[in-house]
Amino acid sequence: MKIIQITDTHFSPEKPHFNGNWAPLLDWIEAQKADLIVHTGDLTVDGADKDHDISFCMDLMRQVSTPMLIVPGNHDVGHLPGSDQPVNAERLQRWRALAGDDRWVADTKGWRLVGLNSLLLGHEDEEEETQFEWLRTAFEERNGRRLALFAHKPLFVDDPLEGDTGYWSIRPKQRQRLFDLIAAHDVPLFASGHLHWAWQGRFDNTALVWGPSAAFVIDKMEREMPGERLVGAVVHTLGNDVGSEIVAVPGMTAHVLDEVVHEVYPKAVKKEAAE
Repeated sequence: MKIIQITDTHFSPEKPHFNGNWAPLLDWIEAQKADLIVHTGDLTVDGADKDHDISFCMDLMRQVSTPMLIVPGNHDVGHLPGSDQPVNAERLQRWRALAGDDRWVADTKGWRLVGLNSLLLGHEDEEEETQFEWLRTAFEERNGRRLALFAHKPLFVDDPLEGDTGYWSIRPKQRQRLFDLIAAHDVPLFASGHLHWAWQGRFDNTALVWGPSAAFVIDKMEREMPGERLVGAVVHTLGNDVGSEIVAVPGMTAHVLDEVVHEVYPKAVKKEAAE
């Protein structure tokens, strides 16, 4: 099975800074003749609070002839408690009404694909617990299929035992719960986005892949992370084993967020200045 992973497209009808990358990405996707597209979140610039951001982006995604599954990112449904846009019932309902389920299971020959809403992790509320129970059931009822897990946020940035990285990765308590589930089952792949770095590594028997953003790279305004700065996509091949290729898609522009953040995400600039 051939799966194309795209992530962090950050398209918007009002802030079209990155929209020009859609045409070359769409052309490339269509040429690949994949079996499935998985979008690992941050579909939008501000779908967390704007219906039309989600609707605009979903209209773009429907131009793809290949079936697509999407999990939300923090710009789509909100983020951690205490952030400017925490996940809440209204934001989840907006996503579910306009984009579809925020978590999903898809079975194919020999494989079960699982899409996780990683933005629920860290809230320690009923939504988070319901999803963990759903995930446990999805793993236990896989009927011998191997598991490929897709989420917006990575398990960790630098080290599996690292502390809380705040914005960037899944918090340690929830990370350990995922580690325990992964250890108990056959999970050869965990693919994510969010970091705007492209990287491949491993955790025990699981291949880890950070998909490159389809919108922008980050220069000096955030810390260096493992991997490469590029825009593009990932091609995953699922068979007897897993193969993943990070691709810099021809014709796409590697926009630099530092140069336009004051226009696209002015809240981030104000927060940085206050600190």
